Amino acid sequence: MTPALSPVTKLVPATVARSIGAIMVDNGRITVAQAEQILRLQKQQGIRFGEAAVKLGLLTEDDIQFALARQYGYPCLRHGQSRISDELVAAYEPHSAQVEALRGLRSQLMLRWFASDNGGNKTLAVVSPGRSEGRSYVAANLAVVFSQLGESTLLIDADMRHGRQHQLFHVENYSGLSTVLAGRSQTAPVLRLSDLTALSILTAGPVPPNPQELLGREIFPRLMEKFATMFDVIIVDTPAGTDYADAQTISARTGGAILLARQDVTSLGEASQFGKTLGELGVSLVGAVLNDF
Repeated sequence: MTPALSPVTKLVPATVARSIGAIMVDNGRITVAQAEQILRLQKQQGIRFGEAAVKLGLLTEDDIQFALARQYGYPCLRHGQSRISDELVAAYEPHSAQVEALRGLRSQLMLRWFASDNGGNKTLAVVSPGRSEGRSYVAANLAVVFSQLGESTLLIDADMRHGRQHQLFHVENYSGLSTVLAGRSQTAPVLRLSDLTALSILTAGPVPPNPQELLGREIFPRLMEKFATMFDVIIVDTPAGTDYADAQTISARTGGAILLARQDVTSLGEASQFGKTLGELGVSLVGAVLNDF
């Protein structure tokens, strides 16, 4: 019997029609008196509020970019104001080259996999042949950029051997995918992230003695089917492909995967063989990503 799922509604970030000054005051970057000082210079010189603030040395260019993102309803975070790891560059550094590359990857995936004319695919696994190749990093940041697009996004940590997503997002991991598949959780413990409102996460849960057997149970595909009715995009983090058979089982359930390789770490031969194995299982390899290029 499939466990009941916690209700998660579709969330689309609303545009916040507030001034840069109000946003910066609310975030504690400037005081009301400093905001008035900036406004005076703005009127005297006929320049923008942000330009005046930078001239006075009261705000930085990063502050202005953060405020602009908030004005346009684009969820992002400031360093030191969230417990989420700095590895989530998509949340903290939305204007960086790394995040531009992630947005480019998102666009390709929207066209090649998630587009409605491709059959309405909603679930994608992030796989790689070995360890330390950046699967968790890419999966987490990819989930963030999809949520920033306004897509109701679920990130599933299916690496029940070395799960990292609870560490990256700094959430509890007392229950998760392992407890659901083992029948120890009556509801799927999906956590909605208050800092990134369109993003939810299902952590890996406690390390079980039998991850492969749990993934082979009929409850797993039923769970994925249920999630597909609740979310627009589902990104699944997986274990190393050549160490265990978990990634193959997971990818067979998601139907599609992106193959990750890391410069100076991944063996080309292993990556090629792993991709061939997935293809033989009927998994669509949507693309390949070179990490740390």
